[in-house]
Amino acid sequence: MYKEAIRPVWAEINLSNLDYNIKNIKAKIGDRQMIGVIKADAYGHGSVKVAEVLRENGCKTFAIATLQEAITLREAGATEEIIMLGLTPDMYADTIVDYNITPVVCDANNAKAFSDEAAKKGKVVEGLLAVDTGMGRIGYLADELDYAIWDVKKIAALPNFKIKGMFSHMSTADAYDKTYSHQQEAKYNRFYEALTAAGINIPFRTLANSASIMELPSVHFDACRPGIILYGMYPSDEVDVNQLALKPVMQIKGNIVHLKDVPSDFSVGYGRKYISKAPAKIATLALGYADGYPRPYSAFAKVIVNGVVCPIAGNICMDQCMVDVTNVPDVKVGDEVIIMGSDGKNQILADDIAKATGTINYEITCALGQRLPKVYVK
Repeated sequence: MYKEAIRPVWAEINLSNLDYNIKNIKAKIGDRQMIGVIKADAYGHGSVKVAEVLRENGCKTFAIATLQEAITLREAGATEEIIMLGLTPDMYADTIVDYNITPVVCDANNAKAFSDEAAKKGKVVEGLLAVDTGMGRIGYLADELDYAIWDVKKIAALPNFKIKGMFSHMSTADAYDKTYSHQQEAKYNRFYEALTAAGINIPFRTLANSASIMELPSVHFDACRPGIILYGMYPSDEVDVNQLALKPVMQIKGNIVHLKDVPSDFSVGYGRKYISKAPAKIATLALGYADGYPRPYSAFAKVIVNGVVCPIAGNICMDQCMVDVTNVPDVKVGDEVIIMGSDGKNQILADDIAKATGTINYEITCALGQRLPKVYVK
């Protein structure tokens, strides 16, 4: 048990594996800049610690999704560029300026709010133009060039806002069929060429996400934005894993807090989904769906106890779950349980939990990393 975890269940974050992944990604992208995507508390892994390892590897730019995430990094001492990947309403222009955050914009009025606030404080804000090449989320529509050029020219004329470059996001780069990705690439290039032809200087371009880093070198441009691959997981089961060697960074572990022998025909958990068919041994863990251990996983869930794969018994509760450890020899209170991870022989991956619950590995680590204490190891 890690006493520093304060709870008998924790997320173990392996910083050596993180370092391994970063180095392999850097080798893949060559001389392109790496923008470390550490939004959502670094996908549940802890943004401040992940930033430290990125920094040690020469990463000079981080990307986040909320202003609070940027503030957390700044208050922890981060001096690198921090890109806000989402749009920032005018009312938060002071936060952008005060914390030296790079905003993404697709509206001259919004950019003017940043310019005006920067002027009050004798500063200049640098921002990225967002272009929607097919994600449908944010950005100028790539096909509406006349309007975009007209609006971007207004941004270019602002006294305290500087256009740093151009940003877009791929929606299907992790699919086996790259047809749509190439269409997005073509729209991105046309948009860039149109702005350049209109006399608008775009000195910096970024488009590549994790899947693009692995399989679409033509969109690497000036900077790549690795996210899920930093943490040792692949974007989907359709990418070629041979393109990049990765090691999982997060494991979830806990200790048995209670153990009981129950007779046959004994029910465990809400809804009586587990009823023993014979005398059984039931262990309790202090982990539940409030910790990000998904309740729909209950019927499929397994954990590793002393080298034995054991099923969850009944429905996962809010703060606890029960395990059938009948087949584990000499099991006792305090024994360590691997909920997600590997003991060298058996393994349970975030992908396994995701597939069983109809979601993606991103969601699993993001959720598990929110309430559980983190223990960092090398």
